[in-house]
Amino acid sequence: MPTNFDLVTHLFIQLAVILAVCRIAGFLFGRYFGQTQVVSEMIAGVLLGPSFFGLIAPNLQHFLFPLKLTISGTTTTIVHPSMTILYALSQIGLVLYMFLIGLQFNTKHISEHFKYAGTISLSGVIPPMLIGGFVGVTLATNNDLFLNHIAPWQAALFLGSAMSITAFPMLARIIYENGIANTKIGTLAIGAAAFDDAAAWSLLAIVLATTKNSPMIALLAIGGGIAYALAMVVFGRRLFRRFFHVNRQDNSVPVETLSMLLLVLMLCAWFTDLVGIYSIFGSFIAGTVMPRGQFADKSRDLLERLTVSFLLPIFFVYSGLNTQIKLLLNPSVFGIAVLIVAIAFISKGGGCLLATRLGGANWREAAIVGVLMNARGLMELILINIGLDKGLISPALFTILVLMAILTTVAASPLFNLLYLRTSTVNVP
Repeated sequence: MPTNFDLVTHLFIQLAVILAVCRIAGFLFGRYFGQTQVVSEMIAGVLLGPSFFGLIAPNLQHFLFPLKLTISGTTTTIVHPSMTILYALSQIGLVLYMFLIGLQFNTKHISEHFKYAGTISLSGVIPPMLIGGFVGVTLATNNDLFLNHIAPWQAALFLGSAMSITAFPMLARIIYENGIANTKIGTLAIGAAAFDDAAAWSLLAIVLATTKNSPMIALLAIGGGIAYALAMVVFGRRLFRRFFHVNRQDNSVPVETLSMLLLVLMLCAWFTDLVGIYSIFGSFIAGTVMPRGQFADKSRDLLERLTVSFLLPIFFVYSGLNTQIKLLLNPSVFGIAVLIVAIAFISKGGGCLLATRLGGANWREAAIVGVLMNARGLMELILINIGLDKGLISPALFTILVLMAILTTVAASPLFNLLYLRTSTVNVP
């Protein structure tokens, strides 16, 4: 067994490699392929895994990122402690990042153009949910994709959720960077994406709750999650507003106040993990109820840089280490992968495109919304990592869904730029 000193020393070289590769990928894919840093890091995570790095330098890849450890004197293997450390760091990064997403969640985008946003949202949820659900039911007994204990309806809900989710952070970034946040198209896309992700995460929560062996455990998860959300909306918002109003000093965030904020955030993540949902639900809801204003802006500035530049790349690489492209060499699995990717593009992107067109937009505006809504990105990776960690899906299906997330996300930026540059009618009438 490696000593604590060995693990810490190994962690430093792992982090150095992760950060270096992610920054290089960001430069190359950003400059030559027009991709954002987040998308580049998704690709970098796969490149550092067994699918690329493990093929060209298997010994070095295994040395840097050993997945398993054989206990001395036995044939028993366990998860390598260094991977456990990376996993823990990646979860901290996710908790902080989902808090930041919640902190930037703007309910005004939902209230404005509510009818159209709701229609687009339903078009982005119902078709992929129905088609993905049908595929899930059909494939539920396939042991190459789903594990034996999962029921067909659970497989349907999980795959439907994976098809329905939208890369909300990436979508928002593209919209804000291009200055169309206050336009009709920008408002519709952000509002619809918020609805879509809420629906997808709710379905995932149900699946996670119902995979427990005891009905009481499932009831605790669902009831505890609802109680937590209500308590945060009714009481948490008021307490946060009072506390952060009292502790606000000039334009800075005192260390004590930031520490208290992190303490509350960790407790929220712990509670939602405890009741059986997932830590990111707790952190996201905490972010949504946090009072907006100067304190929220300053806190976001302080947390965002460390989270996005240091902790989040660890999650992408950890996901890449579980992605095994060689599993797709099985002809039947490859055929399923092509089918799922095709369904992902057609059902969600096509559904949102048609709904936007019926809402009065021209075809190019409708295509912009369809392209943006079709990207899965980080949110998809979070969802399928939960599925893999909880034993719902196999490494093969995980790999298929990672491929689907990357392809739909990689296509978003260049297609958006192509359509947007040719459009001169995106402003709200």
